[in-house]
Amino acid sequence: MKLSLLILISIIILTGCLPRDGSYTEEDPATFLSGIWHGWIAPLSLLLSLGDSTRGIYEPINTGFGYDFGFYMAIISGFGGLSLSRKKKK
Repeated sequence: MKLSLLILISIIILTGCLPRDGSYTEEDPATFLSGIWHGWIAPLSLLLSLGDSTRGIYEPINTGFGYDFGFYMAIISGFGGLSLSRKKKK
């Protein structure tokens, strides 16, 4: 019960920080740190975007290279970390 409540609260908190939520403007675009965050939560964003076509995994209003670098760095490190966590059989 406690674990399911913790998971539910975590999902609710994470969905408040999804890309394309309207919090970024041309005057205040998404930055490098936003790119890292959006890269980390990209799997959750992808699942939620399947049911809502206004959602996406990438914030289109961004600073350019800085946001892209942070986003892809988080994506690559996340998937690379998964492969490193597997136990190798000898």
